[in-house]
Amino acid sequence: MPLISARELTKVYPGVRALDGLTVDIEPGIIGFVGANGAGKSTFLRILLGLLRPTSGTVTVLGYDVESQAMELRSAVGYMPEHDCLPIDVSGTDFVTHMARISGLPFTAARERAAEMLRHVGLHEERYRMIGGYSTGMKQRIKLAQALAHDPQLLLLDEPTNGLDPEGRDEMLALVERTGREFGIAVVVTSHLLGEIERVCESLLAIDGGKLQYSGPVSAFTQRGQRLFVELDDDVPTFANALRERGLDVENTGREFRVALADDSIYDVVRDVAATLSAPIARMEVSRHKLEELFRQPAAEMTHV
Repeated sequence: MPLISARELTKVYPGVRALDGLTVDIEPGIIGFVGANGAGKSTFLRILLGLLRPTSGTVTVLGYDVESQAMELRSAVGYMPEHDCLPIDVSGTDFVTHMARISGLPFTAARERAAEMLRHVGLHEERYRMIGGYSTGMKQRIKLAQALAHDPQLLLLDEPTNGLDPEGRDEMLALVERTGREFGIAVVVTSHLLGEIERVCESLLAIDGGKLQYSGPVSAFTQRGQRLFVELDDDVPTFANALRERGLDVENTGREFRVALADDSIYDVVRDVAATLSAPIARMEVSRHKLEELFRQPAAEMTHV
């Protein structure tokens, strides 16, 4: 049984179609969910939680129908929202305990679980501090702790690195990966940054404009965006055409251009063409299209079967 199964899922707001006939099956694991800002990621998560009703279509999570079995579903799912929604005059331990009790745990079990989760996210020493005095990184961590408090089967993390500096992002991503590995639960991580997803996720769901663009292994998706950037010392107009004649996908002409990096043999082709034309190469490096540029490709070319 798929972790999440959506069929022709559509959500329409006044003047906006956030989801447009989304059909996908998602298997358990650590799953990345990517899309540019406004692509429909948060809408999809809220539908999965039963917080939003879809305009049309159906979706199940862990076998639960999100509309008719919303309460049963929420007891099995942990949710870390993107934006802050934390009480400032409550201690960390009291907040996580409260969230665990809301999910059905008795007080003693909730208190024990709160202590365990706060230690897991690195807030054990700060557990009695008021949340209003927490840094941005600490607030993100306590949101993760409350999502785990009731021992869910599935964890939904909406932009968990939001607002963090580079070091904080690294620490949060490592924590997300460790959470999925140590607890053995399914994790869905949303982000508009593909590099974050590559670091921690095994599979990937990509949407744009509410439509499915890709569902499958992370590696197969990211490979599509890899390009070999080549810069010449001099303008050699025939260089790019010579690469195209050898079957390479080349962007631009002149002194700087990019070549689709399908495999390592591309390096040899570029070297041989440079030698044949006596073209001086100043620089070569691997780069990648931005996420938005990848989404400009036709959906039929992107979707993994």
